[in-house]
Amino acid sequence: MKQWYEELFENYGMKYDNEVFTQGTIGECDFIEKEINYNKTARILDIGCGTGRHSIELSKREYTITGVDLSESLLKRARAKASEQNLQIVFQKHDARELPFLHEFDLAIMLCEGAFPLMETDDMNFQILQNAANALKPKGKLIFTTLNGLFPLFHSVKEFLASETKEGNATYYNNSFDLMTFRDHSTTHIVDDSGNKKELQCNERFYVPSEITWLLKTLNFKTVEIFGAKLGAFSRDDKLTSEDFEMLVIAEK
Repeated sequence: MKQWYEELFENYGMKYDNEVFTQGTIGECDFIEKEINYNKTARILDIGCGTGRHSIELSKREYTITGVDLSESLLKRARAKASEQNLQIVFQKHDARELPFLHEFDLAIMLCEGAFPLMETDDMNFQILQNAANALKPKGKLIFTTLNGLFPLFHSVKEFLASETKEGNATYYNNSFDLMTFRDHSTTHIVDDSGNKKELQCNERFYVPSEITWLLKTLNFKTVEIFGAKLGAFSRDDKLTSEDFEMLVIAEK
C-alpha cells in the first residue's frame, strides 16, 4: 500500500511548482551559496529534490549537483525543466531511507520537508538523516528545514495552514496534534495535474530543537546550529522562536 506522501506527489509536478511554499528558491540558494563560501568545486546532494527547483537554480550558478527523489512524476518535471534550460543535472530516483552514496558530497540539502520528517516512524526519519550523513565527505555540511515542534505548543497548525493556502493549492482539514508523539494528523485534499481529486490521510512529525541536536550529534556531526526558517529568506540572524512554523538546521561534520 502506498504511503500518503507517495500518492500526494504521484501526478503533481505542475501543481507543486505553484504551491506557496515553493516560491522562495532564489533567496534560499543565495543562503546556500554563502554557507559553502561560493566554492564552485563543491559537490551538492539535493535530497527530496521534488521538481528540482533548488538543483536547477544552483546548477545555473555553476555548481555540480545531484538531485534525488522518490516521486517519478516530480523527477520527470525536474528533468524537463533542466533540459529546457540546457542544464546537465543528474536526477535519480531513490528512497531517502536507502541512499547509495558514501562520502561523496561536500554539502547535502533537504529543504521544504524533502523526505524528512514525512516518514511514518521516527526510525525511518532517523535513517534519512543517517543516509545524508553517510553521503557527506569528512567536514561535509548538511542544511535542512523541518517542522518546528515549538510551534504547535503555542499555535493551531490548522489555522496556520489555512492562512497560507491560496486557491488551487492543497487544502488541509481535521488537523489533530498528538502531544505524545509530536505528530500532526490531517486530511489533505488535492487536485492533481490531470484534474483528479484525492483525499489523503497525512501525518507529519514535528521536532523540537533538542531532539534534532541529539540525533545529529549521534551521527557524529560536530556542530549543530538551529535557526528560524523564513520562506526565501534564510538567515543566521533569524533566532528560532515558537512563531516559526519551520526551523533551519545547519550541521557540520
